[in-house]
Amino acid sequence: MTALVLAEHDNAVLKDATLATVTAAGQLGGEVHILVAGSGARAVAEAAAKVAGVSKVLLADDPAYKDALAENLAPLVVGLMANYDAFVAPATSRGKNLAPRVAAALDVAQVSEILSVEGPDTFTRPIYAGNAIATVKSSDAKKIITVRGTAFAKAATEGGSATIEDASGPGDAGLSSFKGAELTTSARPELTAAKIIVSGGRALGSSEKFHEIMEPLADALGAGLGASRAAVDAGYVPNDYQVGQTGKIVAPELYMAVGISGAIQHLAGMKDSKIIVAINKDDDAPIFQVADIGLVGDLFTLVPELTTKITAAKG
Repeated sequence: MTALVLAEHDNAVLKDATLATVTAAGQLGGEVHILVAGSGARAVAEAAAKVAGVSKVLLADDPAYKDALAENLAPLVVGLMANYDAFVAPATSRGKNLAPRVAAALDVAQVSEILSVEGPDTFTRPIYAGNAIATVKSSDAKKIITVRGTAFAKAATEGGSATIEDASGPGDAGLSSFKGAELTTSARPELTAAKIIVSGGRALGSSEKFHEIMEPLADALGAGLGASRAAVDAGYVPNDYQVGQTGKIVAPELYMAVGISGAIQHLAGMKDSKIIVAINKDDDAPIFQVADIGLVGDLFTLVPELTTKITAAKG
């Protein structure tokens, strides 16, 4: 079984989500190739060629693929799939946008957001917001799969020596156009790659208090800054801070939930974290059921005190 992995990138840098997807594709038991579709993305292809376990990189360099519009990428992937048994994409916005279109065009079922590979045609995936794990078997000749990145180890970025071949597709399908993007920039680690994350909930009360309480803690720990859906819906922080089933799925070494009750959709996005610390004044809050360490008390007292002690300990 030869698998084609969709590279997650910004036309300059290969994103970490690709690495976990390569690991999942390798567990299917055959060769792993990476598709780099973009514009001026030669550097991405060269980085992909060094990833351990990858034997070939296909570089589709075309202005039509610069902004990763699914309407343009899907015909490219469908055309390439004549030579592949599986298409494996990270369960990112790009992967989730593209994979269903590819599956529909090939008239096969998609297996979404797998957690493990039990065999070439058998996988586990979360259902009911992660409260149950289903084992599913696909009988389709070609597998279309998206991968939850936190469930698989990242492939090494060095050690591979894949060949790079040019690939081409229909180009611009004429169905959509890219108008622009408003991106939040931050000096803090990206949530999906951060080793430490501190997240705040609606209990912080306002956007001003969120930043006043949470940012010093994040700075002291060198952490990524996240939020619950309730905090995002309340307008404390932008959408891209959101951790949870409807936000970003994270699995850092340390996750601190501040003023977060622990709704199912939030737990589904962070419960794979190695150590979970919860701070909440409600000792019946569901978050304490998954927390390794719990502090019951007023976050407006506990968090500044904790921040001060962490800063002092670091000297």
